[in-house]
Amino acid sequence: MSLLRLDNVCKSYGTLKVTDHVTLEVAEGEALGIIGPNGAGKSTLFDLITGRVAVDAGTIAFAGSDVTGRPATHRCRLGLGRSFQIPRPFGRLTVFENLVVGAAFGASRSESEVTDRCADILRRTGLLERANTAANQLPLLQRKRLELARALATEPKLLLLDEIAGGLTESECRSLVETIRAIHEGGTTIVWIEHVLHALTSVVERLVVLDFGRIIADGKPDAVMASREVREIYLGIEV
Repeated sequence: MSLLRLDNVCKSYGTLKVTDHVTLEVAEGEALGIIGPNGAGKSTLFDLITGRVAVDAGTIAFAGSDVTGRPATHRCRLGLGRSFQIPRPFGRLTVFENLVVGAAFGASRSESEVTDRCADILRRTGLLERANTAANQLPLLQRKRLELARALATEPKLLLLDEIAGGLTESECRSLVETIRAIHEGGTTIVWIEHVLHALTSVVERLVVLDFGRIIADGKPDAVMASREVREIYLGIEV
């Protein structure tokens, strides 16, 4: 069953086509990876899916509803959750308070309704011991984990991850991958943009390659990475 569908989605800034007639379907329960060089349009694609940026043409459907013209808050409350490449917590709030804000506003629930859920998310993401720490006091790995936890607090059916492994050490990356794998195995559909390919391919079942806003490959990770065109595009990027 399709959870997300994009049909001929286009976005341009002046003469620059950032997303060029992208058609993509994500099945419920799937783990999909998206790769491509810097400037390929990957993060813009997430902005279009979540409603932070309006499409110029094409349609976006989520959970059986056409959400093309709907605001980001509406899509979030339907079950679209997202992390950002650069963590954006409320720095002066504690880790726990960051989750409560995400759960209360993102999932449209009262604070009393979300307390237990937020505590469980902190446990699952390895942040329970940091619950009362101000977010701006966290090191990078834990800020990444908080970004993931805040997205989970909105109760997503589909979780969009934007380069969440970037900047981490090898051991930190392995730890984060284990957490993401557990989230997916728990039933959450995932679409993950990442340059750290060994992390990405250890979780996803399917790989899409973007280049200049176009999908140039879509299939099993091994088959996609065996493509000469994909290898040429990825020359010099960590494989």
